[in-house]
Amino acid sequence: MRILLVEDDEALASEIARALRAENCAVDVARDGEDGLHLGDTERYDAAVLDLGLPKVDGLSVLAAWRKAGRDLPVLILTARDAWSEKVAGFKAGADDYLTKPFRIEEVVMRLRALVRRAAGHAAARITCGRLGYDTQLGHFDLDGLPLKLTAFEWRVLSALMLRREVVVDRGELIERVYEYDADNDSNSLEVIVARLRRKIGAEMIETVRGRGYRLTAGEGNPA
Repeated sequence: MRILLVEDDEALASEIARALRAENCAVDVARDGEDGLHLGDTERYDAAVLDLGLPKVDGLSVLAAWRKAGRDLPVLILTARDAWSEKVAGFKAGADDYLTKPFRIEEVVMRLRALVRRAAGHAAARITCGRLGYDTQLGHFDLDGLPLKLTAFEWRVLSALMLRREVVVDRGELIERVYEYDADNDSNSLEVIVARLRRKIGAEMIETVRGRGYRLTAGEGNPA
């Protein structure tokens, strides 16, 4: 998962970003509404965490602008405003979920996982593809019922493929899911990650669709 975090409280933003990265997520942090609006318009994210009381452009205006422009990424609002009228305004602007401060960081992680899963069309927390299982609540993969150990990059690619199993996922989209905004990467990095995943789950489960990208299958595809 790649998450956009728009939060002007530096300490809180660092704490949330650290927790998300510990769960294998890529995180881009914007400290004001103007930067958050720009990143949401120009980068691809699985979800956004959006504070309301932001400098330059307030959170509701950011969210309304995203929705007006057709940006459909799931948005979790974080705010100290707990009045019912504020929550109604947030949902009317296009929020998918709402969490008032103070909160537990673990709850932020769990809510984001649920938002991303539902946005991909999955109601159940556990997703399977052949021998491979994915517990979206805990973020854990298993193969033949045994825990699967993955690096953060491998987890990001495999989770993106798993949420869209049997569907071709564009190569460029996968690269955007792996790296943060200012990260350096070379043109062959995705191929290296896919090769490692094939060794761990079976080459036949990740099919290359030439000129397009990759597809996670139950095991009958052509890995060439």
